[in-house]
Amino acid sequence: MTTPPGPERDSVSVSLTSLGLERDAIYLYDALARIEKDDERAEAFRTMAATERRHAAIWEERLRAEGAAVPPPRRPRIRVRFIVVAARAFGTRAVADMVTALEGKEEAFYASQVGLSPETDEAVQSIAAEEAANAEAWRQLGPQPPKPSHTARVRARALENGTRDGVAVAKAATSPADIVRSEKWHRAGQSGTLRATIFGVSDGLVSNTALVMGVAGADPDPSIILLSGIAGLLAGAFSMAAGEWVSMQSQRELFERQIELERAELQAMPEEEEAELAAAYRSKGFTAEEADQIAHRVFQDPTVALDTIVREELGLDPGQLGSPWGAAIGSFLAFTVGAIVPVVPYVFLSGAAAFALSLGASLAAMFLVGVAVSLLTGRNPLFSGLRQVILGGAAAGVTFLVGRLIGVSVS
Repeated sequence: MTTPPGPERDSVSVSLTSLGLERDAIYLYDALARIEKDDERAEAFRTMAATERRHAAIWEERLRAEGAAVPPPRRPRIRVRFIVVAARAFGTRAVADMVTALEGKEEAFYASQVGLSPETDEAVQSIAAEEAANAEAWRQLGPQPPKPSHTARVRARALENGTRDGVAVAKAATSPADIVRSEKWHRAGQSGTLRATIFGVSDGLVSNTALVMGVAGADPDPSIILLSGIAGLLAGAFSMAAGEWVSMQSQRELFERQIELERAELQAMPEEEEAELAAAYRSKGFTAEEADQIAHRVFQDPTVALDTIVREELGLDPGQLGSPWGAAIGSFLAFTVGAIVPVVPYVFLSGAAAFALSLGASLAAMFLVGVAVSLLTGRNPLFSGLRQVILGGAAAGVTFLVGRLIGVSVS
């Protein structure tokens, strides 16, 4: 017959649980201190870790006083490890709410133990006071500061490079294109070829990885997996190239048609077109006299007049229509580069080794694609990389399971 646990056993259990909580907190705050770049916040985390070490020492001493063994440190809870991973990816400020919730659960546990024994009450009350100090320290750290505006970032960039005289550049410019060329941060993403290339690498990598994993899930002969991967590579590359060419060519023809219509109207009724341009300038805040003068000046040169009308009325930049062949070739090559990654291991290996290398190389390549995209978008590289891995890995996992189910049912 088992004897019900008495007060002494309850006290030992509380001490063990409390020690585990404090060791988790030590791991958490030590990790946050290492991650944090701001010296003041890092020092605050180190102070919190020192506080949690004192708490842990109290519970270790309680265990020894009760004749119980002090257990060796164990791995932190999954929730604590997740907070650390999130802090590495998004910064310590992003996990403030999660840490606060964790501290709240710890305080609730201690509050539930009051009345167990005088010795335990004394330890809990001592620790609770310092836990409140930790909570106050979190509040003093303050909310996440707002990100600098685009204007602030551009101004800071200009100040960093004292040799750039933006006013002089603007005064010497003969067209908006000259200004765009001087401001290199505006150039990324304007070309249809660049967009097609980025999309092609990502699409080729994700789609062919999913295809290879799906076929591998059915566990066929390795040559079947290799053949499927190569077929998927070629089919996808040609499909991407053809689709991009048709899309870009159709868009270009549409824009060219609209420009031709504006050219015909300019030749047939220049006075009406000049009046329309003046109306556009009035809508921007110019007076009627100023708008008429600007429009009349623009219409002195038919080429400048057509370019201005296309920009103002159609919202088009004639110099940025994009190249269908450039987009098609870029898509084909980019898709091939991405799609070949999961296929190469099956050229040299087979079985589990080929599968593991194919999956590992594909996930690593997805991460690199995400990081490369972040260089254009300005997003956190780790966030972009992990996002790409999660999306691509999910696609590969689903197709693998489908392949495994179909393979089992057929066999």
